[in-house]
Amino acid sequence: MMLRVTVMPKPGVLDPEGRAIRQALGHLGLDAVREVRAGKVMLLDVAADDPAAARALGEEAARKLLANTVIESFTVEVL
Repeated sequence: MMLRVTVMPKPGVLDPEGRAIRQALGHLGLDAVREVRAGKVMLLDVAADDPAAARALGEEAARKLLANTVIESFTVEVL
């Protein structure tokens, strides 16, 4: 079963990558973009037949490795 794990900086946490992207967009004339938050998206193929079990595996992977839960939040979607 496929999962999409999205990891993003928590609100209030500095995001230097997002800031650099925002500045680059401004240099390209895209001044209407006010803010950019940069994160990560990972696709996991897990051995689970039940969506709830698959989601639990994805959440465990995110908590243990994929996200730094002090400064990042994550979501897990079953695809």
